Amino acid sequence: MSLHELTHLYGNDAPTADQREAFLTGRVPVAVYGLGKMGLPLAAVYADTCGNVVGADVDPEVVETVNAGECHVKREPGLPELVGETVERGALEATDDPAAAAADAAVHVVIVPTPITEDHEADLSILKSVAEDVGSGLDPGDLVVVECTVPPRTCEDLLEPLLAEAAGHDEFGLAFCPERTSSGRALEDIRGAYPKVVGGADDEATRVAELVYGEITDNDVLAVSDATTAEAVKVFEGLYRDVNIALANELATLTDELGIDVNEAIATANTQPFCEIHTPGPGVGGHCIPYYPYFVINGFETDSPLLETAREVNDSMPEFTVETLARELDAEGKSPEEATVAVLGLTYRPGVEETRATPAEPIAERLSALGATVLGVDPMLDDAESFDLEKISQDALYDREPDAVVLVTPHSEFDAIEWERFDPLVVVDGRQSLDLAATDHRVYTVGSG
Repeated sequence: MSLHELTHLYGNDAPTADQREAFLTGRVPVAVYGLGKMGLPLAAVYADTCGNVVGADVDPEVVETVNAGECHVKREPGLPELVGETVERGALEATDDPAAAAADAAVHVVIVPTPITEDHEADLSILKSVAEDVGSGLDPGDLVVVECTVPPRTCEDLLEPLLAEAAGHDEFGLAFCPERTSSGRALEDIRGAYPKVVGGADDEATRVAELVYGEITDNDVLAVSDATTAEAVKVFEGLYRDVNIALANELATLTDELGIDVNEAIATANTQPFCEIHTPGPGVGGHCIPYYPYFVINGFETDSPLLETAREVNDSMPEFTVETLARELDAEGKSPEEATVAVLGLTYRPGVEETRATPAEPIAERLSALGATVLGVDPMLDDAESFDLEKISQDALYDREPDAVVLVTPHSEFDAIEWERFDPLVVVDGRQSLDLAATDHRVYTVGSG
């Protein structure tokens, strides 16, 4: 087979160097399904690498924006420039027809949301819909790569037979290659901040995925035994963090009874190389850690009491934070129903717009239930309609004369707050980020007291 004819990589016995060159020169067309906050950076990096990528998204506005060379994903350094450049040179285009994208592609990369239901069951409906579109265009020799986080065994038990039925054959490769990416640093992470994990449904799929991602990342590519192992790797990373944070949070609730600064004890314990306790806080948010445990808890028959307990501990921290604030207000002779409380930081993490599972939401809800007047400040958000509070600007804080402040998410913009302009406040610092020792404010730091 000549290099010019080499358009499919799975099941191909051409020399590895020829297959690599075919991929890098765009002879192997790529489709990326899902152009959201993680999918668009991935599609742009693929386009920058191989020069022949179609991004599929069901949102026509997203497609129109990308095809105009513009970027709808905010606060991702370098992404607007990369999207504009790859679109301009014809390396990246978008479509709202996933099936049409599938018909032309030889490598199919799926990175769509996998949320959970109200019953904490994995909702794979979006993934299944995309897989049906992909399957309708699968040719022999195609490779399907799943990057979105899924319950272990999803590729083997669900996707492989679904794709085969839609395609009418089983002469394709399927690999799970989890995204290991954080908002605000997507390009850096995709290009090699961490090793890339790949695992195929068979050895040939693993080989092709390893070849492709060897060009996408500057870091190592770690090939594991199979797709299920790769799925587990991604989920286990989140489970580790959830359980570890729960340990830190539970220790933090002992601060007053112990009469010590638990944060100091944790930091000192962590100087021992076998100890790595995380940092306590007012709760765990985001689209990953609060959800992934349920992929195991509710996905298998075996009980997972540790994972369930960790979820309960972390979900209890907003209540602990509000109870702490109420107690500190009481010590100052003020009840919550008489108080105006400002919640600083409504997103789940500094510098990002994402509010999914943010602890600020239940904190505001509980404060309102106690009768407090609740104000919300967050420079990342234009509105806060889903929150039980009144959103105000940071500058407006001084005019509203709050009685108390809860710091949930330490955006860098909060460094400019002039704390001396307030009458003495009750402050609950949920993130160990405030130094108000020189003020008259009554400060309680979660984990330090």
